[in-house]
Amino acid sequence: MSVIQPQHRPLQQFFRSGPMPCPYLPGKVERKLFTRLLGPYSAEVNSTLSRAGFRRSHDIVYRPVCPNCHACVPVRIPVAAFEASRSQKRVARINQDLTVREAPAIATAEQYRLFANYQNSRHGESDMARMAMGDFAAMIDEGHADTSLFEARDTDGRLVGCMLTDRLGDGFSAVYSFYDARQDRRSLGTFLILSLIERALAEGLPYVYLGYWIEQSRKMAYKAKFRPLEALGRDGWYRLPDETAR
Repeated sequence: MSVIQPQHRPLQQFFRSGPMPCPYLPGKVERKLFTRLLGPYSAEVNSTLSRAGFRRSHDIVYRPVCPNCHACVPVRIPVAAFEASRSQKRVARINQDLTVREAPAIATAEQYRLFANYQNSRHGESDMARMAMGDFAAMIDEGHADTSLFEARDTDGRLVGCMLTDRLGDGFSAVYSFYDARQDRRSLGTFLILSLIERALAEGLPYVYLGYWIEQSRKMAYKAKFRPLEALGRDGWYRLPDETAR
């Protein structure tokens, strides 16, 4: 008689980073609690930790544990209750000519050209603006956790927007997006999130996770325009007041 041994899961190891200057709030110091996504359980670990307020970058899942600062607030959109604002409805109308499709998380030269132009236009002083094709491929290819790319194309087939996305047990996590920054009228960053909300609704997934919202950071202000918006606090997820999420 054979005996099937029970399957044992490896322990997930967590680490804490050293102090670094905060990239969002001048004069602040950031530290992160992080772990690596390795092996066959990567998607499950990423899903569980995302619900606990973690965020993925490459094969690292992290959460800020900064001394004397709690400005980074994990937020998510409850898609069934989402109500598009007038400006968001206008964005949807303007971009009716675009087609959004899901593609494998494999970096292409076409995507890199769009990414490089976006960085040079919007974030020219950042480290990401200096990323070569190999660095971009690592961002796309490393740490797969049920990951895909949502590509937005115009009627001529040109790639105008792209969002790196993780599929979680209870929704989607918008990991990183980039787009043709010359087409300001389209508000492509907003359009990509609206498209992800629509896909979550179609698949019966309750949430779209947007990562961290920082009230004092203009870079993060766009996240508060999606209402209702839920935040993670000490007692779990709760809905932000409407007067906050504007």
